[in-house]
Amino acid sequence: MKTKSFYITTTLPYVNAPLHMGHALELIRADAIARYKKLTGEYEVYFNTGTDEHGIKIYGKAQEKGIEIQNFVDEAFETFKKQLKMFGITEEAHFIRTTDKHHIESAQYFWKLVAQNGFIYKKNYEAKYCIGCESEKTDSELENDECKEHPGTKVSIINEENYFFKYSAFQEKLLKFYEEHKDFVIPDFRFNEMKIFVSNGLQDFSISRLKTKMPWGIEVPEDPEHVMYVWFDALINYISTLGWPENSSHLVEEGVGGGDENLFTKFWVNGTPTQYCGKDNTRFQGAMWQAMLMAAGLPNSHQIVVNGFITGEGGIRMSKTLGNVVDPRDVVSEYGVDALRYFLLREVSSFEDSPFTLDRFKDAYNSGLANGLGNLASRILTLSEKYLTPSVFGISPLTGGEEKLPQEFTDYLEEFDIKKAMDYIWDKIQSLDKKIQETEPFKVIKIDEKKGKEIIEELVLELYQIARMLNPVMPETNEKLKKLIRENKKPEKPLFLRKD
Repeated sequence: MKTKSFYITTTLPYVNAPLHMGHALELIRADAIARYKKLTGEYEVYFNTGTDEHGIKIYGKAQEKGIEIQNFVDEAFETFKKQLKMFGITEEAHFIRTTDKHHIESAQYFWKLVAQNGFIYKKNYEAKYCIGCESEKTDSELENDECKEHPGTKVSIINEENYFFKYSAFQEKLLKFYEEHKDFVIPDFRFNEMKIFVSNGLQDFSISRLKTKMPWGIEVPEDPEHVMYVWFDALINYISTLGWPENSSHLVEEGVGGGDENLFTKFWVNGTPTQYCGKDNTRFQGAMWQAMLMAAGLPNSHQIVVNGFITGEGGIRMSKTLGNVVDPRDVVSEYGVDALRYFLLREVSSFEDSPFTLDRFKDAYNSGLANGLGNLASRILTLSEKYLTPSVFGISPLTGGEEKLPQEFTDYLEEFDIKKAMDYIWDKIQSLDKKIQETEPFKVIKIDEKKGKEIIEELVLELYQIARMLNPVMPETNEKLKKLIRENKKPEKPLFLRKD
């Protein structure tokens, strides 16, 4: 019986370019956790993702292509949904667009709340701004007036009157919140970085742009000459997707509807709102967004889970200039969806930077999938098809195996250490392979048929348990294996064809 609510969200990628390997990592990990929570049978799960469609970066890309901006983001969103299929993302995921009518109205209402609470003001200022990051930069974050994250492009100089968020008012409140929520950011070392950042003092930041300079954004309430800073608008998606605000007289009077009014209470207030992000996003998620929620008088997030970067060989940042970019579309086209998921979930550190090269991927694919899981399944199912009848798999031990996953495996997933959960599965695969070598059922059955069949049945049941653990991490393989076991058939072709 589902008695608890679990909410998980990714950050929203910009729609100015195809999804890259870093996006794949974040989306696949969040999907694996969402699937796991659902698999337990204890949770009603809400998995949110979508697209960030405002800002000068997107506006510039549409102009560059000569496409009307709304048409550009509409086409990009459809491309985004198609790309998610190549990552094996559950069809139950909820999509939000920051150009959705309800999101726009929710963002404007959120702005009004924060302004009414005294945390928004207007002033003139000058700042250095990285279009790639869509954020302001200090001199320490620049090299030769270029952002370290986006080398090759000089930062822009902004000099205008904008609205500001009173970020500085939340230093002590955030530190108190961190002290009360010891595991708010995972892993610990990212949480320590966040605490140091906030302890060093927070500076108020601009949350609007002049519409004459940046026409593609959400208008500031009661001041149409300004549009919201893209990050301020985008962060609000985490609650607007839940139909927030609930029962607001202001929105009811204006006829704004956000869907099921109970979703926000169920998944944000009474649930465990969890956000995946990359390490370059930690400050936005762990500090800025939390301060914004406090300013609006809303509950904070439950946890922020931070990924490292996908790099080229030797930890070098992936770059088209260096020629070390690996496109996830190419990987899926040649190896399949679950092969990409396997590598990102097992061969990439749960929290640190990890390299992705085609050679490394191919080696892992051959050893872990073709020679590992695929070969094991073929050996066991060949024995089963030859010596057992399908009816044997209707017995209680197999159906009873649906009830509970191994505790150690679920503990790793509860801690978001998906790599360790994957290693646990592959330890079982290796153990099962060793068991075949030691018990030699293909020999025993010729001498003692009953004992031989019992050994094969045990092997099949253990393979079925492995298949169940694959449910959240490699869902296609999970379904294929379970179907073969229930039908008592060996694979007609290898689950994973070895690549030479």
